Amino acid sequence: MAGAEDGPGQQPELEDDEAAFCRRWGAQHAGARELAALYSPGKRFQEWCCVVLCFSLIAHNVVHLLLLTRWEQTPLVMLGMVAGALLADFLSGLVHWGADTWGSVELPIVGKAFIRPFREHHIDPTAITRHDFIETNGDNCLLMLLPLLNMAYKFHTQSPEVLEQLYAWECFVFCLIIFSTFTNQIHKWSHTYFGLPRWVIFLQDWHVILPRKHHRIHHVSPHETYFCITTGWLNYPLEKMGFWRRLEDIIQALTGEKPRADDMKWAQKIK
Repeated sequence: MAGAEDGPGQQPELEDDEAAFCRRWGAQHAGARELAALYSPGKRFQEWCCVVLCFSLIAHNVVHLLLLTRWEQTPLVMLGMVAGALLADFLSGLVHWGADTWGSVELPIVGKAFIRPFREHHIDPTAITRHDFIETNGDNCLLMLLPLLNMAYKFHTQSPEVLEQLYAWECFVFCLIIFSTFTNQIHKWSHTYFGLPRWVIFLQDWHVILPRKHHRIHHVSPHETYFCITTGWLNYPLEKMGFWRRLEDIIQALTGEKPRADDMKWAQKIK
């Protein structure tokens, strides 16, 4: 999976594109400064609450999963873990594509809270590397609260016999939750070129998580491909299928909305 999309001779071209992009955009871009200023104390408080709740529930659920461990279910559990990672990668692409391509920062509630970071990221790609753990992961933690609460509820209401039957499924769900929770952290690492722990570089090099070189393809304007940012495993097959372009064509035909119109508006701000 790691090598099919990164053909010979492509690396220098991507590096030239990224260098030109960084010279043109960055923290001093007018749009980037305006978008960064929209990060509010209220948003920060929401992120803190979600991170604390999310990781408390993860700790609670992992303890219960370990207590239910049965070696005979290992093959099903391993299959569930791979399936969870694949689904998390697809969902990361779907959310990333949707927020990149449609909507506006001016939309009530979701605009400033959720679409703003995507607009900022395209005109200041390194901004994410300056975000701390809370800002990086707060939104993903919010999205994971409901499935984590549902899992915790099952552990306290279902009988041991039922939980044993559901064990492989719950491992799949838990792996999906873990990969989804850390998607933005993995994305941040794909933009970080200094000071990464060796184990993160190892996982990137073996394409267990999104590699840095792989993600550069998305950041070639107009940012219309390679949206999956958890493992990146699905980017090449989805691109070959024309999946995102076909989806955009359908939505544009039904609504008349132009893909990435708001993204381009922010990119063109010069003062």
